[in-house]
Amino acid sequence: MFRTLVTQASKAPSLAIVGSGPGGFYTAAKVMQLLPGTKVDMFESLPVPHGLVRFGVAPDHPEVKLVMNRFDEVAQSSDFRFFGNVTVGKDISVSELKDTYDGIVLSYGASEDRVLNIKNENAGGVHSARAFVGWYNGHPDHKQIDLDLTSTDTAMVIGQGNVALDVARVLLSPIDELRKTDITEHALEALSKSRIRRVHVVGRRGPLQVAFTTKELREMFALPNTKLEVDVDLLQDQLSHGQALLSKNRALKRLLGVLEKEIPSNAIKNADKSWSLKFLRSPVEIIAENNRVKAVKMEINTLEGPADAPVALGTGSYEDVESGLVFRSIGYKSTPIEGIPFDIRRGVVPNVHGRVVDGEQSLAGMYTSGWLKRGPSGVIVSTMQDAFETAGAIAADIKDGKPLLNPTQPGRDVSNLLKERNVRVVSYQDWKNIEQVEFDVGAARGKPREKFTSVEEMLRILD
Repeated sequence: MFRTLVTQASKAPSLAIVGSGPGGFYTAAKVMQLLPGTKVDMFESLPVPHGLVRFGVAPDHPEVKLVMNRFDEVAQSSDFRFFGNVTVGKDISVSELKDTYDGIVLSYGASEDRVLNIKNENAGGVHSARAFVGWYNGHPDHKQIDLDLTSTDTAMVIGQGNVALDVARVLLSPIDELRKTDITEHALEALSKSRIRRVHVVGRRGPLQVAFTTKELREMFALPNTKLEVDVDLLQDQLSHGQALLSKNRALKRLLGVLEKEIPSNAIKNADKSWSLKFLRSPVEIIAENNRVKAVKMEINTLEGPADAPVALGTGSYEDVESGLVFRSIGYKSTPIEGIPFDIRRGVVPNVHGRVVDGEQSLAGMYTSGWLKRGPSGVIVSTMQDAFETAGAIAADIKDGKPLLNPTQPGRDVSNLLKERNVRVVSYQDWKNIEQVEFDVGAARGKPREKFTSVEEMLRILD
């Protein structure tokens, strides 16, 4: 049905997509499939595309990054243009996009961190997991972080999702294994000198509520010379009270089955390194000495309510857990953009199936996808499905003849506008030229690629 939509509409639409991560690219791919001839211009504030696929996926997960090949296929279409190094809201306004395109898709992700809001949270040695991941993945915003890996042997990650395990795994991985990945050279140098031998992974709820996947858990158990420490009695108690939930949640049952199976073999390991899963703990204060973290004061929790949605309640009992390095891994959040409705509490652009709404009114021609649409959760497959829903909404609106943006200057070439403003636009071919140099430098070092970690370095390649 969708393949005939372009003949039913007076013309194929033109779309501006703000953000070049998987949400943006998957939306572009599906719209261009459903509505052949659609003109798509994609805007990205950095000179390089792919968002969290480039800057968020762990370096030892190269298979996940293969989706970039699919994005390259999208970019090869003559109907697609990439405007890298262009910040919407600064170099070009949302109003100017509305005056130019039939529709706008907002897909610029989540670029800030959720915080703990506890005493001394800004002490030295306390970092966001996002900054650490950006640091070892080469994000220009995180090249310089005050990361001291030599003054302590213990780190703590607050949160129990996949990113938390990524952080723990990178800290505990043998340096020679990391050298084979596309991790940045500055991260390799720092990690090669690291004294970290113990990592606590802390969650406010119990084993039944962990957010990491079985794959990530298996990778932790595969770390050489590393063992797990966990409260076995608490685990068994939680499992015995959660049988009804486990009978309905096969993925969680499989995950906890792996955990149970591995615990006995881990207990007898003579390992130099360890990681722990600490459950039912909420941080209430960073204990600092000379303005650097020394320990974290934790309140011990109890769970109330159903097993599939329990509430963690403090018991009034506390313990101090020593750690000279702390990473918050409690989620990301999106930020508003001028002229666009935004739900501050949820950190999303309010929408119904990808159509942006203001109150109960749908805003014609305005759409959203990715984490900006649903919040910072899920993996690339769920982002793809989410983007396809948004693309379907765009196609349905065209089919039904619903009004779009009705631009005052349709077809205007924003290239000329940006040129007049002396904005150095990076095309997709420019990006591929940058990438080829990354491949070449990486090959010389025995790595898949060596990422450029500053905008200046990226642009210098094109001079």
